[in-house]
Order: sequence, then structure tokens, then C-alpha cells
Amino acid sequence: MSGAETILKEVPVHEAVGLRLAHDLTRIIPGQFKGRLFKKGHVITEEDIPSLLDIGKEHIYIMELGHNELHEDDAALRMAEALAGDGITLSEPHEGKVSLKSHLLGLAEIDQELVEAINDLGEIALATVKTHSVVKEGRPLAATRAIPLTVPKVKVEAVEKLAEEYRAAHEGQAPLRVLPFRKLRAGLLTTGGEVFSGRIQDKFGPAVRAKLEAFGSEVAEQRFAPDDRQIIVKEIHYLLEQRYDMILVTGGMSVDPDDRTPGAIKASGADIVSYGTPMLPGSMLLMGYLNGVPILGLPGCVMHDPYTSFDVLLPRILAGQTIVREDIVRMGYGGLNNG
Repeated sequence: MSGAETILKEVPVHEAVGLRLAHDLTRIIPGQFKGRLFKKGHVITEEDIPSLLDIGKEHIYIMELGHNELHEDDAALRMAEALAGDGITLSEPHEGKVSLKSHLLGLAEIDQELVEAINDLGEIALATVKTHSVVKEGRPLAATRAIPLTVPKVKVEAVEKLAEEYRAAHEGQAPLRVLPFRKLRAGLLTTGGEVFSGRIQDKFGPAVRAKLEAFGSEVAEQRFAPDDRQIIVKEIHYLLEQRYDMILVTGGMSVDPDDRTPGAIKASGADIVSYGTPMLPGSMLLMGYLNGVPILGLPGCVMHDPYTSFDVLLPRILAGQTIVREDIVRMGYGGLNNG
């Protein structure tokens, strides 16, 4: 064909034997099955006609693509290939869609501005999880989609150009990628005279251990201290000397006069990124670094709330990211957990 425009020919199904389908055909049995009945390019046989009629197809489309057009599957695949980076595998194109799946447990890194620029092109779509989301092995973090059956090549080429420019500006890194979690050993210091004296049972230890172990890390040692600044500072330095990858200090994070932990963390020599976050629950969390080692002061909500500011920052630390003040400021948007 010499024309630039795609031609779709509508053919009665009984006259379609020997012809190739222009697009995937889906079969739906409510409550039982939804999936592809015939794939794009399938050659129709006499035996296929009853199945086609069963899904209401008395006519089918036969396609002749123009030089400047791409089939929906080819468009979705080219976009996915341009955008995908480390930690991602691609699904087979299906009905104009390709899923980008994580092949490991890790942290999704997605450039929001680029996603919006792609979706502004029209006729194509890129849907993603939010950046810094935890993604499990085999689960999708993004999907590319061609909206019409055919897409102008220029649209897909624009996506490829945006992805190429992003890589050039970010040392070859792709716009969509998954960062693996490092296996870190944490030192845990639980403060509070009521726990130190044995008056009440420690609840921080089990909660913090469970959160780290979910990502393949561990609490290597837990120590206890009363509400005494000098003792807390001494215990923090002890944990630093053990060369743990992270130091977690729990308890005593409020403004009550008996709560000494924030001042002790500062007195230990830590550089404080932020004491307080604009997220609820977890507003009283402290984030800092002591000789390059992440040190966090954890508020009481970590013991009982399933998702707090600690759950936002922990995966990023495990993925090797350095937390800065701007990261804390951004936690307010979407940071209200009503559950």
C-alpha cells in the first residue's frame, strides 16, 4: 500500500476465512472469564466462525496500515521499551496495552513530570504507581496504552524522544525503574523509664523488627535506656561504634518535659534533617544522619499504626536514597491517613 492513512475494511464474518484480524478480540463470560479469544494477526478459519458469532462479531475489521501509523500493540510496546529501566520486565502486548512489571521487591522510581508530558500528547496513555511506592516482585508499576486502534508514529516517536532526553540528563537512568532494597542491620535503642525499669512491656521492638524484616533487613541489636539525655547519647554512640547501617531511637519524641530523645539525638552530633513531618500519623518523627549513618527518632504511633511517616521513609533509606529537607516537606501532600 502506498497511502499514508490506515484503511480499515469491514468484512462479514462468513467472508473472512483466510483473512487476518486487525486487532485482538476479547471474550467475556460474566463471573467466569475475560481474556483474549483471538490475537491480532490471527488468520480466520471456518472453525473460528461460531466462536466469533458467540461474542457478537458478525463483521470483523481487516487493517491496511498507512506508512505513518502504528498498530496499538506496536505503539504500546515501543513506548514501554523506551521508558523501562532496571528492575522491570515487559508483558506481551494485549489489546493495545503493555504492563511494566517489577522483577524484584523494591522501590519504584518514576518521573512525574515526564508521565504528565507523555499523557499530554494525546491518543496514548501512561499509567503508573506513585514514585517511591513499594512494588512487589511480579506486580505492575506502570502500563502503556494506545487509545485508538492505530496511532500516528509521531506520537510514539515523541515518547521515545522524551525518554532519550531524560536518560541523557540523568546519567543514563530510565524514567521508570525499580531500586532494589539493601539488606541493612539496624541498631535499636528504646528509651523510657517505664520500659527500662520493666514496669511495662516493650512494644516498639516487635513492631520495628516486623517492619524491617518485611524488606529483608533486620534489627541486629536492641538496647534500653531511661529518660536521661547523657545515657541516651552514650547508647547512640555505642550503636554507632558497632557499625550498624542505621540507628533507630524509639520513645520520648513528644514535647513533654520527660521526653529527652530529640535533644539527645542532636547532642550525639547528628545532623538533623528535620524534627517533625507534615504527615499524620507520624508528625513527631526525627530524621538525621550521624557520621553518614541514618538515625531516626520514632514516635509512639509506630507501635500501633500500620502506616506512618516511618513507613514512608524506611523504604527510601533501604533503597540507598539520602533523605533531604525537601523530601520531608513533600510528605504533607497525600500525607493524611484517615484509616
